[in-house]
Amino acid sequence: MIIKKISILLLFLSLFTPIFPIYAAKTKVVTPKPVKILLVPGHDSEVWGAQYGNMKEATMTLALATQIYNILKRDKRFDVYITRDSNGYTKNFSDFESQKDAILAFEQAAKKIVQDKIISGDFIPKENAPHNRASEDVALRLYGFNKWADENKIDAMIHVHFNDYPRPDAWTIGKYKGFVVYYPDGQLANSKESTGLAADIYTQLRKKYASSTYPPEVGGLTPDQKLIAIGSNGTLDAKVRSVLIEYSYIYEKKFRTSAARKQSYKDMASLTATGIKNYFFPTSP
Repeated sequence: MIIKKISILLLFLSLFTPIFPIYAAKTKVVTPKPVKILLVPGHDSEVWGAQYGNMKEATMTLALATQIYNILKRDKRFDVYITRDSNGYTKNFSDFESQKDAILAFEQAAKKIVQDKIISGDFIPKENAPHNRASEDVALRLYGFNKWADENKIDAMIHVHFNDYPRPDAWTIGKYKGFVVYYPDGQLANSKESTGLAADIYTQLRKKYASSTYPPEVGGLTPDQKLIAIGSNGTLDAKVRSVLIEYSYIYEKKFRTSAARKQSYKDMASLTATGIKNYFFPTSP
């Protein structure tokens, strides 16, 4: 009887209880912004860098950088740019000459800050592995890349190169071999983040390739404060990671035939892309 009375009471109350729609709380889904990568195939058709036989470094860097570009482009977590393609410099990088004054002003302002730090003792110049001095035109372009990277909030710049050592002629095989990953010296603003990226790329490349035997590069993971590409004179923002990879010496056996080069580019691109992914997405499978 008691149960029956309770049921009647509940039915009675339900007739007079207003019914309000229940709305689920809407949670705004924030989609992470893609990681912005700038690939810089070293040199170009006018200043092609190293050469062994008929092979020119600029041709090789473009082939390898293009493969890295294609791998990362397929991953929606990345927004990828490249400074050169088969038609020459790409849209964003084809007319730095018209921006010469702005780029030079950018360079000089950065250099003054570093010089002031040297005078005050806050920055100590160091001797690095010797590098070829960049011509005025090449330096303008490299500083232009840095300026663009800063202004466009690039997350990482990857400079693609092949190494060389003075030889009597283009057909002579040199004495050193192996790869090296250069990253900014600890006194440069972008050193901390760049070091981690360099280490992840190095770890992958080391799975298949031996590191450089050239004494200043022994170990294969080398800091530098004078390479424009990785932010010399403080020309890269702290958040712009930058590494320069010398993938091997240009005269090494792995590049001497078309088939060998093709396979090497494929392997190097895959390992590099994996290193980049591991750095930015360390929990990814």
